[in-house]
Amino acid sequence: MTATEPTFKPYWGKSKHVVLITGAASGIGAATALEVMAQGGTPVLVDCDAAPLADMALRCGPNTLHCVADVTQLDAMHEVVSKALSIHGQIDVVFANAGVAAFGPLAHIDPNAWRRCIEVNVFGVFNTVRAALPALMQQQGYVLINASVSSFAHPPVMSAYAASKSAVEAMGNSWRIELAAHRVGVGVLHAGWVRTPLVTEGALHPGFVRLRATMPGPLNGESSAQDAARAIVRAMAKRERRVWLPGWMRILFALRALLHMPFAERQLLRAAPEIEALYLEGLASEGALASSFGPRERERTLQRARQKS
Repeated sequence: MTATEPTFKPYWGKSKHVVLITGAASGIGAATALEVMAQGGTPVLVDCDAAPLADMALRCGPNTLHCVADVTQLDAMHEVVSKALSIHGQIDVVFANAGVAAFGPLAHIDPNAWRRCIEVNVFGVFNTVRAALPALMQQQGYVLINASVSSFAHPPVMSAYAASKSAVEAMGNSWRIELAAHRVGVGVLHAGWVRTPLVTEGALHPGFVRLRATMPGPLNGESSAQDAARAIVRAMAKRERRVWLPGWMRILFALRALLHMPFAERQLLRAAPEIEALYLEGLASEGALASSFGPRERERTLQRARQKS
C-alpha cells in the first residue's frame, strides 16, 4: 500500500460481518455463501429462482435470510437491502455475482436474449451496488464484482456476455477511485472456467463446445466452485482490488492486448463459420430462444412472458 492510498479498517476480523450475495442459489454464489458461513460470516442470499434459493438457504442454516429478487429492478434491490438491514443491522460486503450468458452470432441471436444479458449483467450490478451503497459507506465495506475473464478475452458468438463483463470491469475500476474517499473498497473478479450450471448448460450447445475446442489446454481448464469460493472469501478478507481464478490469469490480464492480435485470433477465425453453422442447426430445430439461452434462463424468460400475458 502506498502512502497516498487510504487505510481501510479491517472487516474480516470483526465479530460480525454480513455479506450480501446475488446469484446465490447456485454456482459460485452458492459456494461463496457456504464459505462465508464456514468463516463465521452471515450471508444474505439473493436470486431470482425461488426454489433453489430456499434450498440453498437451508444448507446455510434455517435462519439464513434469502430474498427472491430480479437484480434488473432497482426497487427490488432496495427492498432486499432494507430487509437485510432490518434483520442484521448492517451490510459489510456485497458480492455482485448474478449473471446470465447469451450465445449466438450477431445476425441470428434473439435480440431480446442479447438485451437481457446486458440488463442482468450490467444493470444488475449497478442496481445491487447502488442500493447497498449507503449501508456499505456506513460500514466502510467492500464490493466485489464478478467480471469474468470475458472482460478482456472476447470470444465470438458471445458478444453480449463479453460486452457486459467488459462494462462491469470498467464500472468497478471507476467506482474503486470514487469510493476510496468513503473508505469503501472495490474489487473485480476475473474467473476463467468454473464448474457451474452456466458452464454446464453451455456444454449442451454444440456451437459452444466447438468454441471451447479452439482454446489451448491451460485456457480450457476448469476450477471447482468450492475453490473459487475460497479465493473469493480470502479476497473479501483482504479487500483485494483484483482477483484472478486461477491465479495465473493475472499474466493473461497483463498481456490482454495480445489476445486480439491476428495470431491470437487465428483459431477462432477458422472455427467461426462452423460455430455459426451449428448455431443455425439449433435455431432450425429448437427456435431462437432455445439457441440463445441455456435451459434455466430460457425458462425464466418464458415465465416472465406468462406473467405479462
